[in-house]
Amino acid sequence: MFLLHGTPGSKSGPVPRSPLLYQLGVRLISYDRPGYGESERQPGRLVVDAAADVLRIADELGLDEFRVVGRSGGGPHALGCAARIDRSRLLSVTVLVGLAPHDAPDLDWFDGMTESNVNDYEAASVPDDAMITDLTKRAEEIRRDPEALLEALEKEMTDSDKRITSDAGIRRRLLEAYRDALRPGPYGWIDDVLAFRAGWGFDLGEIKVPVHLWHGDLDVFSPASHSRWMARQIPDATVNVEAGAAHFAAMEILPRVLARMKAETLPCPAPCPAAATAAPAGLWV
Repeated sequence: MFLLHGTPGSKSGPVPRSPLLYQLGVRLISYDRPGYGESERQPGRLVVDAAADVLRIADELGLDEFRVVGRSGGGPHALGCAARIDRSRLLSVTVLVGLAPHDAPDLDWFDGMTESNVNDYEAASVPDDAMITDLTKRAEEIRRDPEALLEALEKEMTDSDKRITSDAGIRRRLLEAYRDALRPGPYGWIDDVLAFRAGWGFDLGEIKVPVHLWHGDLDVFSPASHSRWMARQIPDATVNVEAGAAHFAAMEILPRVLARMKAETLPCPAPCPAAATAAPAGLWV
């Protein structure tokens, strides 16, 4: 299974410990999108370009079949895989707290979204030097002190998200992911934001792979209305909006999602016996 990281993010993000993955029978693969971490920048990349990257990695690893999970900013890229990779190889896709296309008809794209995200995405709609300068400055601050990003996000977080990000294991891996992501500069972040607000390079109606969408109903970073809207556009899609959960719950429920994907059941069932709904202490690396 491929796990596509959030925005900004890197392959260093929170994942279940190896013993749990072994128990689930899951080989979890993650990589840095272009411009993040150890990956060179690909200027002007589109969301759909992630499909070619995943296929290239799968071929290199000799994987005939695989599944894809996209978390937060990885969600649109996971859908790009669903649109472009043949279902003989890509068995299913799960999107956790993902965004809908910016031009989604009959969707108020910004409704329920935090002011900081609204400002970033509105700026990306008409990219200019000011937008690039702002993200470059913020990326440098976060690279020096990754806590700065979490502290800024905490001002807009729900209590649910604050509880999750206060977990020592999750917080450590988040900080590592932010530091690794922005070590080479701001361009992965910049290119993600630009890609989300541009054409994605595919239409959701093209997707033939089974897709499951999961969202917390309290999410203020990518509102649950996005997943509800996408579920109506994707031909073979199911959606689960979980009451009382918010954005960072996507990390906490990952073991359950992986167990469901392994069992090839849709939609998300009650918590799998092999994986708890909430991550107990020591679960995360």
